[in-house]
Amino acid sequence: MRYRYNPYCSCPRCRAHGYMGPAVLITLGVLFLLSQVTYNYWLNFDRTWPALLIVIGLVLFLRHSASANGHVPREYLPAPPVAPGYRPPAPPAGPVVTPPPVQATGSLPATGYGQTGSHPDNPEVHNG
Repeated sequence: MRYRYNPYCSCPRCRAHGYMGPAVLITLGVLFLLSQVTYNYWLNFDRTWPALLIVIGLVLFLRHSASANGHVPREYLPAPPVAPGYRPPAPPAGPVVTPPPVQATGSLPATGYGQTGSHPDNPEVHNG
């Protein structure tokens, strides 16, 4: 079975799935803070941004190497809870009959074959 992330599962692999966003934000914050606080040229953001790629790689490595023991597959989630006293609507009683369409007043009757007056039994050729 192929692993699929399940937000309702508590296995280590599913928990590690949510670490990417916070790790990237914290890394960006630290790098910008170092750029503003220090006066060393090697701590400016234009020289330290590869640390962001390293953090992203570490989080991906941790996510894929975490154990999937106790994983709940995504296809077998429990049904959502139903409010007490809820009953599904009853199906309509008897057969459902659709009324025929109403013809608009003042319009020509449609023959159903494309042109007025054409009929499959009529051997004449109608052009235009």
